[in-house]
Amino acid sequence: MQEQTTTPIKPYNQEDQSKAAEVEQMFNAIAPKYDLLNHLLSMNIDKGWRKKAINSLKDLKPLSRILDVATGTGDLAILANKMLNVPVSGTDLTEGMIEIGRQKVAKLGLENEISLSKADSEALPFANGEFDAVTVAFGVRNYAHLDKGLAEMARVLRPGGRMVILEFSRPRSFPMKQLYMFYFRNILPIIGRCVSKDRRAYEYLPESVLAFPDGTDFEEYLTNAGVKPVKRISLTFGIATIYIAEK
Repeated sequence: MQEQTTTPIKPYNQEDQSKAAEVEQMFNAIAPKYDLLNHLLSMNIDKGWRKKAINSLKDLKPLSRILDVATGTGDLAILANKMLNVPVSGTDLTEGMIEIGRQKVAKLGLENEISLSKADSEALPFANGEFDAVTVAFGVRNYAHLDKGLAEMARVLRPGGRMVILEFSRPRSFPMKQLYMFYFRNILPIIGRCVSKDRRAYEYLPESVLAFPDGTDFEEYLTNAGVKPVKRISLTFGIATIYIAEK
């Protein structure tokens, strides 16, 4: 199994700050531009990725409650509620992101269907086995301790429940691998910096993706967390991957 680096990739690399504190600081800073940059930098492909992730839950029975961890501004939580017609709880480390998510939920009149709250992925405020499904989109690579975050997600998932994780990955084939690396290292940080006004946030993004244990390495983390990987779906030439696991 690939071990997490002893010096975690952090947004600002401040010696006196934990990764969790820096991630919270970064997302608070870029929250107002987060949705715009997500769709701009992915050319809106991320919307289709999210739909595929939620589609993987359509056959799960029973499905009466979903938890979306690292929910950010709530896009996946809202989509899950719309597509599956079930209540969704969303948690995120960053109050700035959560507040934007709450505004979206209120605008859609979904306050009784979707609840968003601030919580650390390593200490989720829910009972064992409380949820039928647990989801994350583009969040697990930001966990301060990947193993602990996944174990918490597994803890609140009921036996027979399903975990769905959408995360960036690294293309392996020519020429997509070369094009991807050029875009990720040279173009994405410039666009991100210009729009968000945070120099490090969109330098951290490619760094965190390149350091993340994707593919079978990540599935080992899932297994050690107490869930069984059952499917891995590569998206858009390997730019992103959906990991599906069951407890």
